[in-house]
Amino acid sequence: MAELLLCENVYKSFGGKRVLQGLNLQVSGGRIVGLLGPNGSGKTTLMKLINGLLVPNQGKILVNGFAPGPESKKRVSYLPDASYLPDWMQVQDLVKMFADFYADFDAAKAAEMLQTLKISGTERLKTLSKGTKEKVQLILAMSRRAELYLLDEPIGGVDPAARDYILNTIIGNYSENATVILSTHLIADIEQVLDEAVFLRDGRIMLHKSVDEIRAEDGKSVDDLFREVFRC
Repeated sequence: MAELLLCENVYKSFGGKRVLQGLNLQVSGGRIVGLLGPNGSGKTTLMKLINGLLVPNQGKILVNGFAPGPESKKRVSYLPDASYLPDWMQVQDLVKMFADFYADFDAAKAAEMLQTLKISGTERLKTLSKGTKEKVQLILAMSRRAELYLLDEPIGGVDPAARDYILNTIIGNYSENATVILSTHLIADIEQVLDEAVFLRDGRIMLHKSVDEIRAEDGKSVDDLFREVFRC
């Protein structure tokens, strides 16, 4: 499978504090990748750089050969770790807004997922619980026919009963050539769907292996290896 994402010698600093330090990462298409690391390791910064919301101080980022910009954004669907939608809008109006804004947005798919989760289109975002808001945001992100999905803490505020559905939504709504990169602290909950794991610490990648390699070579689950590597 061809390389979909390339990050080469990427540095990013904020106010003199270096958040990413010479980061190198290559991910091919058709993969589900866990971006894993403690708070402050640089996960959200990396996702924002890939999505073009931030600019690196140094280094190169390419999404299917395109540097972050209008062409790459056509290919990337980004779910941030915080609410970003106007909370006065009705859910059905958010679906229409996404359909107007993104040529690859599938409104019928979004409506089907909202119905499955019993989320009414006439509800205003501000009246929904935190977990339901996060479900709406995930549905909007996964209803695009993107090449790269960047999901920052997609199940952080979702109750355990809904997590399986959310993960199945992620698995079932991207094409075989697309790639999903998701960050989370709930490693045990997502490990079942991962193809690869990337461990990030202090802005550097400490480990990038397939889940099968971790189990075969390290004799551990991803969650157990993470706890060992990042033990306080």
